[in-house]
Amino acid sequence: MPNLSADSTTVPSPATPPRPALTTVSVEGGRVTFDRAIAQEVAVAIELDGVGFAVMMATPHDLEDFVVGLLLAEGEIAGTSDLSSIDVAALDIGMIVRVDRLHPDPVAVMERMRPRTTDSACGLCGRDSLDRALMPLPQVTAQSHANAAALFAAAAALRDHHPLNRATGAVHAAALAAPDGTILLVREDVGRHNAFDKLIGAMARDGIGWDGGFALLSSRCSFELVDKAVRADCPLLATISAPTSLALERAAAAGLTLATLVRSDTLTLQLCPASAPGLVA
Repeated sequence: MPNLSADSTTVPSPATPPRPALTTVSVEGGRVTFDRAIAQEVAVAIELDGVGFAVMMATPHDLEDFVVGLLLAEGEIAGTSDLSSIDVAALDIGMIVRVDRLHPDPVAVMERMRPRTTDSACGLCGRDSLDRALMPLPQVTAQSHANAAALFAAAAALRDHHPLNRATGAVHAAALAAPDGTILLVREDVGRHNAFDKLIGAMARDGIGWDGGFALLSSRCSFELVDKAVRADCPLLATISAPTSLALERAAAAGLTLATLVRSDTLTLQLCPASAPGLVA
């Protein structure tokens, strides 16, 4: 019988570093520092027949289910009867799931993975894949001069600049906002990552800088979005939904201020004063 019964919830997750205090800011100017539950996001390296198949960002629960579903979707297996074993292990920087099939074909896996170099580290061991996915980020050098009122104004105005979503209810927006919250440029896409890539690309093509403003995204704040913001030297990233644990950690390390759960009357801050002096109380 294949060894597929391991319970991923019994495998220790990588240690989570202490996270900076979060602050809720209200439209009236009140501030409350608090601790809230944060969805855990870790790098999960998947090895298939000894070959690096993919590195995914995921909540580290039920990883066997996740990987089996992924392999079914990718056509790598027809069912669990094709599998010999699944092993889940924790490292200090993430998780590794090693999958062996009854009839392994590592050469074929490597050939199929070559087109996927953008989201996997083909042929590398799990540790190397995790190191590559979590490469150190540069430090943010730009500054945002926006204050809380500007963030509230941008959040209230975003719908008026979000026509595809008004028509479909299924599209994300990424907006460049001026220091006073005026929305200057918007790009839309069904994928939140794609929308942000479009915005950054449009700014680069037109020679537009952040100029004391910020980015506002109609999504949760995940690891990938933080990395994109930092590499674009965005000083302040605002999202309408909550952050993940890895997003908070990566933003703090790079000096990026995050404003999350942005509504018309409240928001939550992880403040790096050097990048967003306008938000300092």
